Amino acid sequence: MRRSWPLIVAILLAALTLAAAWPGIAMYDTVAQFGQVLSGQYDDWHPPAMARLWAGLHRAVGGAAQPMLVVQVMLYWLGLGLIAGALARADRRKAAFAVLACGVLPVFLVWQIAVLKDAQMLGAMLAGVGLMAWWRFDGRRVPWWGWALAALCFGYATLVRANAVFAVAPLVAMLVATRWRMRAALGGAMVLATLAAMPIVNQSIFGAEESGVRTTQPRYDLAGIAVRVADPTATRLGAAQVAALKRGHCVKPFFWDPLGDGACADAEAPLNDLTAGQLYATLAEAIMHHPFAYSAHRLAHLNSTERWLVPTGWPDAWPPDVAEGNAIGLANPGRPAAWLVNETAPLGETPLAWPIVWLALAMVTAIVALRRPRSPLRDLALALLVSGLALEASFAAISIASDLRYHLWPMMAAALASVLVLADGAPSKRAVQLGGAALAFVVVSAVASRIILPPAPDTYAGMLAY
Repeated sequence: MRRSWPLIVAILLAALTLAAAWPGIAMYDTVAQFGQVLSGQYDDWHPPAMARLWAGLHRAVGGAAQPMLVVQVMLYWLGLGLIAGALARADRRKAAFAVLACGVLPVFLVWQIAVLKDAQMLGAMLAGVGLMAWWRFDGRRVPWWGWALAALCFGYATLVRANAVFAVAPLVAMLVATRWRMRAALGGAMVLATLAAMPIVNQSIFGAEESGVRTTQPRYDLAGIAVRVADPTATRLGAAQVAALKRGHCVKPFFWDPLGDGACADAEAPLNDLTAGQLYATLAEAIMHHPFAYSAHRLAHLNSTERWLVPTGWPDAWPPDVAEGNAIGLANPGRPAAWLVNETAPLGETPLAWPIVWLALAMVTAIVALRRPRSPLRDLALALLVSGLALEASFAAISIASDLRYHLWPMMAAALASVLVLADGAPSKRAVQLGGAALAFVVVSAVASRIILPPAPDTYAGMLAY
């Protein structure tokens, strides 16, 4: 009992989370996916694996968002409880407490009560990592059925977000291989295989119709290049289309959304008949001709999604306190959930909700971990860091929106890895000084930008015109 207290606490926290969050927060994506569950018609704009699981649970137990809320909350606290429990067994009581404290940080908890693919991914990743920690922290081999359960968790995480493979593949490679060359080869092969197989899996196995979602990334990037160059020929957009894109302020660092409708979408009409493969081929040619324009476009978006040098009020840092309007039975969250969201919303304007700060923390922690000899805690911390940093790096090339929820796994991975590295041994004074200086630079520059720049619009319509 003395060493199993983290699991008991995690179970209690899961129960409290469900009681407070019931029936969950339904956002735009939630409504879209539950609509597919009810209609039985699926597309691949949102992960069909999640919608299919939801449909099965809906048939079995009924309800609206509640079954998926239970799934993501239980996975979340199961993973954290297993990690904390393994630390307690290894006589790292303070570290065990810190892991559970990470789980109750509002920046993670408020998003975990919103029924979304991002919360599903975070829960599945934590559960898989927790299973590894449970055996490895005291030097035991993971049994085959432990690996099977972890594979199920990591597989679901991969299916539930289009870019999750950039986090899952490096994590698995770090867990199963010991040499860096083998890790790189295995991780790269997993990424390539998954990207190639995902359309087939979504459409042939899960029965999802092609939605055109795979064309959004190259169209966003082609528009971003076209408005920055004198000769847009390589983008297949003419002078008239580029003029329309500029006139409509269609290319936004914050998101691709203006290009999805109206005059901005019309300006990209020459791209309409191209397949995703043809669009990516066109993008590759455009990058070769205009590497600086492409880099400027991607860096502007990366800065936006990392929430670094942006104005105060940068949207989509926190979930809403009411459900997205719908007529399909997705109700507003209860008073406790609405209270939690409203009372903690100011934290969305603090470094806790700036992914760039967690990225800096991850990089500093990785440097410390790499200087340490191998140990169970250090090895799992490094696996978490490589996974989180790989996903963050992918945003430099593959990302079209700046919602904070896209960064939940890298942020949590950085938090947990920092706890594990500290539990494995105190860092040197020099590491603390250099790490503190790096974090201070990031925070001070981010604060300065929020003081200098005019506040961002507080509505979706406002951001479309921003």
